[in-house]
Amino acid sequence: MALNEDDLVLLQEFRVPATREKAYTSIIRKYQEKLYWHIRRMVVNHEDANDVLQNVFIKVWKGLDQFREDAQLFTWLYRIATNESLSFLEQQKRRTSVSFDDVAETLGDKLQAEKGFDANKIEWKLQAAIQELPEKQKVVFNLRYYDEMPYEEMSQILETSTGALKASYHHAVKKIEDYLLNR
Repeated sequence: MALNEDDLVLLQEFRVPATREKAYTSIIRKYQEKLYWHIRRMVVNHEDANDVLQNVFIKVWKGLDQFREDAQLFTWLYRIATNESLSFLEQQKRRTSVSFDDVAETLGDKLQAEKGFDANKIEWKLQAAIQELPEKQKVVFNLRYYDEMPYEEMSQILETSTGALKASYHHAVKKIEDYLLNR
């Protein structure tokens, strides 16, 4: 998949020392909000999402010279954001020496602590249902439902087959429907 023209220009500017910082700032501006919300849906808490996003942009700064341009810049950024989010959740799990289910419960607690939380509103119920999903299903559901990402692009980010992604999404939707109908 060829890079879009804007990203190609930004990458060329990034490789020139005189325009490197300007290009990097433009990349951040262009993708920051989408990446923030992708991360936030995974880690739930605003402060945690900002911390993870900082780590993502540090990795981007360090790795952009090695970006091979054989994928969309957006896809590469999402892969970094996904991996950083999963690493963050794994660190939380290790720090507390608990299972992922307990981390999911903690994320559910964080969700309830968010300003404006109302368990009776459908958007909050949906978020609570998403927090109950296994990690991989949560990532797949968020990318497909919120970002409307095609399975082919998702398969590049998550490095798995489109068939496996479709199955994960299907299972996630069924679990969320069950949660929304029965709680």
